[in-house]
Amino acid sequence: MRDNNNTREEERLKEQPQAPKSLKLIDSCLRLTVVPLSVATIWLTVTNQQSNPDYGKLDYNSIMGLKYMVGVSAISAIYALLSTISSWVTCLVSKTWLLFVPDQVLAYLMTTSVAGATEIVYLLNKGDTIVTWSEMCSSYPHFCSKLTIALVLHVFVLFSFLFLSVISAYRAFSPFDPPCNSQTTTTA
Repeated sequence: MRDNNNTREEERLKEQPQAPKSLKLIDSCLRLTVVPLSVATIWLTVTNQQSNPDYGKLDYNSIMGLKYMVGVSAISAIYALLSTISSWVTCLVSKTWLLFVPDQVLAYLMTTSVAGATEIVYLLNKGDTIVTWSEMCSSYPHFCSKLTIALVLHVFVLFSFLFLSVISAYRAFSPFDPPCNSQTTTTA
């Protein structure tokens, strides 16, 4: 019986280091995936322009929400690259907290950016009759299709940061024990 308990304990200790390594690999892969996706989003958005003889030229500078999307994409690409490098540096003592807070902030920034860009794409495709904003994609089809692709890539970056925020939260809080139930039942 005693040997069986020792064997189980040894197996548990052997399994423990493997989980953080696989988690670290998933974390690094997600961070490295963010970089090309963000750069592609920036490139597609910034180079997106189309002229129409009736309505003129439309480019990303014409729409403020696209500038916000480009800014958030640039921040996320730079942060993802730097955090990937820093996650492999072992001399940082409390690096779980150094990654936890920015991961959470970037997940929220990406959420707002995707929401804003989605509204822009929707308005370009459908318009808004209440404020007399007509749809523009029939006049600028190339612009709309390229912007839709950029938005899809931006959504993938959002999902990456959502997963990264969960991973960093797990890493930051897993060393702590859950709170114990302070209520004890006593019988009289």
